[in-house]
Amino acid sequence: MNQATQVAERPALVVRNVGKVYRLWATPASRLWVPLMFRLAAVLPVKRLADGLRRRAEARAHQHRALDGVDFNLGRGEALGIIGHNGSGKSTLLQIVAGVLEPSTGAVQVNGRVAALLELGSGFNPELSGRENVRVNAAILGLTPGQVAERMDEIIAFADIGDYIDEPVKTYSSGMALRLAFAVQVHTDPDILIVDEALAVGDAAFQAKAMARIDEILQRGTTLLFVGHDLNAVKAFCHRAMLLEKGRIVLEGLPDEVITEYLHRTHKRALESQRDARAQTLERLDGGYGMQDACVADATVNGVRHVSVQHGGAVDFALRVRRHAGLAAPCLIFDVLDGRGLQLTGRRIDLPAGDGEAMVRIALHAHFQQGIYRIRTRVVDAPSLDRTTVLARQEGWLSFEVVDDSRHLFTGLFPVPMAIEVAG
Repeated sequence: MNQATQVAERPALVVRNVGKVYRLWATPASRLWVPLMFRLAAVLPVKRLADGLRRRAEARAHQHRALDGVDFNLGRGEALGIIGHNGSGKSTLLQIVAGVLEPSTGAVQVNGRVAALLELGSGFNPELSGRENVRVNAAILGLTPGQVAERMDEIIAFADIGDYIDEPVKTYSSGMALRLAFAVQVHTDPDILIVDEALAVGDAAFQAKAMARIDEILQRGTTLLFVGHDLNAVKAFCHRAMLLEKGRIVLEGLPDEVITEYLHRTHKRALESQRDARAQTLERLDGGYGMQDACVADATVNGVRHVSVQHGGAVDFALRVRRHAGLAAPCLIFDVLDGRGLQLTGRRIDLPAGDGEAMVRIALHAHFQQGIYRIRTRVVDAPSLDRTTVLARQEGWLSFEVVDDSRHLFTGLFPVPMAIEVAG
């Protein structure tokens, strides 16, 4: 077996029992005398005095465990999305994988060239021009002078900052510096791409271009490690996902499964912060999470859970919705999502007050482009648009597929009425 074959068969990334502990000091002076107290306690001949001194030192040297026993493999060409609340250890993990931080315990093995979209622009020299910073950063990332010269025009065009490319970076806005840093990173042909909230750079047009570039990189077989609060991006790019909480992996699996658990925990926390007693009745349900007495108990599309239709074909939904008398204004929100989880359209449907189940029927014609479309339902208590409490959220258990290509009729995902005139 030759060396190239051996490299190809090795995982792109191996993370073994990685932990990261930060020591927090009570005062700046504690950095000096607390270690001295520990050393003195180690040599004191009187055990009681030594133990007392050690306890006083430990009381002034606190530890924060950012990561604890994180363990996973990432194969070549795989895409892993990491989600979790702020402070769960996501960015710390990416910085360790990228080599920016050393782990306190465990080890990381990276096989291949890494491009890390972390704190974009942090390595730029403000006194140098944008073009000069491109040369320096690209060289740090492993490109030869010839490769840098070959790709310079493409990097500049992608960043789209105009004549500022030859001005000192200190004259740039923060958005311009981020765009240039992003352009450098995505033109290095990485084996492993690490992304930490970097897809939010620039305006909407640049974000769309950035997403398209990431998609192009992945299609070439690049391995992706992605962290972000954009759950639709996790669904769009990642084969699997991981949920971190307090530095530990609490769930790993398919993106839909992990995202549902993340949303369930997030919603439960929100209710608990409002001291809402309903937080204790929130549980996992078919297709999502919610409350047993306020949810969609059963749903079908054309009598089944998934149906294939032709463009314009009839799609009839039947939903059995539970609600109880304690709801001031029960409402069902019915949304149609595309394959990447983006909402295309939907309706708020008022439900009659009372206990028990209400039957809701929704009929539409599938005037959509070829593809798979999923349904998301939310049962809410909504006295007004500004006062809406989600009681259940279920997604992915109903879907329909439009099987024929309708690009000759319209472009995009669905048509909208247009008045078109052609003269001449």
